[in-house]
Amino acid sequence: MDIELGRGKRARRAYTFDDIAVVPSRRTRNPEDVSTAWTIDAYGFDIPVLGAPMDSVVSPATAIKLGQLGGLGVLDLEGLWTRYENPEPLLAEIAGLAPAEATRRMQQLYSEPIKPELIKARLAEIRAGGVTVAGSLTPQRTQELYETVVAAGVDLFVIRGTTVSAEHVSSAAEPLNLKKFIYDLDVPVIVGGAATYTAALHLMRTGAAGVLVGFGGGAASTTRATLGIHAPMATAVSDVAAARRDYLDESGGRYVHVIADGGVGTSGDVVKALAMGADAVMLGVALARATDAPGRGFHWGPEAHHAKLPRGRRVAVDAIAPLEEILFGPAPVADGTANLIGALRKSMATTGYSDLKEFQRVEVVLAPYEQG
Repeated sequence: MDIELGRGKRARRAYTFDDIAVVPSRRTRNPEDVSTAWTIDAYGFDIPVLGAPMDSVVSPATAIKLGQLGGLGVLDLEGLWTRYENPEPLLAEIAGLAPAEATRRMQQLYSEPIKPELIKARLAEIRAGGVTVAGSLTPQRTQELYETVVAAGVDLFVIRGTTVSAEHVSSAAEPLNLKKFIYDLDVPVIVGGAATYTAALHLMRTGAAGVLVGFGGGAASTTRATLGIHAPMATAVSDVAAARRDYLDESGGRYVHVIADGGVGTSGDVVKALAMGADAVMLGVALARATDAPGRGFHWGPEAHHAKLPRGRRVAVDAIAPLEEILFGPAPVADGTANLIGALRKSMATTGYSDLKEFQRVEVVLAPYEQG
């Protein structure tokens, strides 16, 4: 429903995950009888979790660990791991910086050129761990580096930016032809962010295997304050899921996966993202809270060290438990930041659904209370 903001502008009401709740049906199940598995292209996973391509979240070691636990770690191929032979001391330095120093120092560290031989080495390390290999580039770097990435043997290729469109107009450089790029590539591509029905539908028509939903809502993002751009995630996921449904009809049965990316910080957010139609979630801060995460108790994304317009920040997070316990428990805290998959199973069982596809049909209501 449109709301009149003033005589010259109307706005559509949109909702965050905090605005909604799922409700039980007439049936309940045992959590042990619930499946959280999902597949994208030829690749299957036990849990609907992707580790976000951020240096504070995914290293080659944590990508392997997350893969062994049933998820998918996506390595940032423009991160410290592809700029430095040994980034561990630099990650420790970032964790030790005073808040006033963090942005400028990270801008310096990330100005080191990306080295194609390190891209190959890091992806080879993940492959040697026996898990699905995924790497991420921004649209600006994709044209330059994708051949190196594909030659290194990536299984899933992620093009991730603050916002990614199927039609980018530029007077300064030849833009990436996303449709031709995906058509020519031999590996499935996940692309985003997008947050509207129309933008997502156009991305689906490029041949993408998956669409990332959201921008400006992550814990380390200041995009909302800096650029004035923000997508309330409950509405955004629902809109993109509607585009998936319509594209399924339009394409004669081609299913594009919807992945909620941003604003998914607790197990309740994971539940609500899937309830609104997501097939999986991409987690940043939720996994940065792991004691074995490379951020060492801090979290930041590529927006934090942008050379000219930083619109992110390094944030301190509570490192509460190892990655395995963040996902599967036991939970040392009661705030939804640990045992994410255990909570998802419990919610699915309580509402009576046996798998993720069914759970997308769960009843959702506006939460009848004020957030305190």
